[in-house]
Amino acid sequence: MQALTANDAKTQFGDMLLKAQREPVQINKNGKPVAVVISIDEYQQMEEVKFALLQERAYRAKLDVESGNLAEGEQFMSDLIAGKLD
Repeated sequence: MQALTANDAKTQFGDMLLKAQREPVQINKNGKPVAVVISIDEYQQMEEVKFALLQERAYRAKLDVESGNLAEGEQFMSDLIAGKLD
């Protein structure tokens, strides 16, 4: 992944957008990573994967409810948010 300073990203914005079409571009400010610029195609793929995972979790939760395998609601939500549900 290429990296640019925030100042370089600002002054070379058009070039940065072209680079982001090929690979993610990391933006650093004061030597620390603060953002990543990606192409719209890559972003949409990431969103599709996230949605598919959410659908799978919802389906498994439905099967659990139907089979009587229930969990305490607050703990379930905490685990879901933390990504601990498999």
